Amino acid sequence: MESDDAPELNRRRTLLGLAAVGGVLAAGVGGLAQATGWLRPDALTPADFADRFEQVSGRHEGFRRNHAKGLAATGTFTSTGAGVQVCKAAVFKPGTVPVVGRFSLSGGLPDQPDKLDTVRGLGLMFRLPDGEQWRTAMVNLPVFTDSTPQGFFERMLASRPQVQTGKPDPEVMAAFLAGHPETAAAMKIIKAAPPSAGFADSTYRSLNAFRATNGQGETTAIRWAAVPLASDQPAEQTHGNGANVLFDALIDTIERGPVSWKLILTLADPADPTHDATLPWPANRPTIDAGTITIDAVQTEAPGNARDINFDPLVLPAGLAASDDPLPSARSAVYARSFNRRAREPKPPSAVVVPGGAQ
Repeated sequence: MESDDAPELNRRRTLLGLAAVGGVLAAGVGGLAQATGWLRPDALTPADFADRFEQVSGRHEGFRRNHAKGLAATGTFTSTGAGVQVCKAAVFKPGTVPVVGRFSLSGGLPDQPDKLDTVRGLGLMFRLPDGEQWRTAMVNLPVFTDSTPQGFFERMLASRPQVQTGKPDPEVMAAFLAGHPETAAAMKIIKAAPPSAGFADSTYRSLNAFRATNGQGETTAIRWAAVPLASDQPAEQTHGNGANVLFDALIDTIERGPVSWKLILTLADPADPTHDATLPWPANRPTIDAGTITIDAVQTEAPGNARDINFDPLVLPAGLAASDDPLPSARSAVYARSFNRRAREPKPPSAVVVPGGAQ
């Protein structure tokens, strides 16, 4: 593998060559630039994280280092116009914009068998007027497991399954949790919220806080969630225990008709924590129904669709900005590193295939 420390000319050539594929140039450059915001010479680097994912899951060329197993999707977002109360971004003005999405399972194994308790992800890219974009990567957890990049890095190794049992070493995990009480507390919250039956009826949350500024210059801390809408369709059904049972059920569901989620913005109280994604906000915080996300098609991951999009959480429209949470900047830098690696590698066919979809 080519070194991650390739000369700047080569890095620039790589990014320029990918600029036409899914609009990745801004995200790649932005993600790399973000590295200087949270990484010091004596601290973790984006390459350290990419290496750790490969250490835990092995190296799988052409695939994301995390959330490697996925399915591309397309649809729309129709705004209610109510979001402009807190954010001036064009996405919240009345109207409809196209979205490109990706459903995924956490972990670095692109062919892992689907399991109900594996974290599910939904990445979205909103294509806004004047070439602006909003990218967000959400998961179906009520809180995140870690409050800092260092904690996440250490937990990856502590939770590495053993060959003999397929589960983490209990002594190693116990030692990690003893040193990270915030993760132990977050895991209790997560265990108390069992997952839904499938992708289509999952609630996906940003977890990290962001700063929203409206047209009057007022700034509010917010989090957002995609909350599934009731459907006239039968509930999403999983059949048997095949390797792709969750993805196959999603494909079957969308073949019968579109699936929709409400985009709900939650507004923080000034006293609510914005720096720690392991801490939930009280359930009585005010919310805004910002609009409806509708996915009407899914595609096998192939060149030119969501396979080639880096769902960088810091690709934000005017009116949205990062908070004091350290995780989005870390995610931005690590996503860019992962993208830089997989963009140089041959891409084998994905495990999830939509009938009739191009490979």
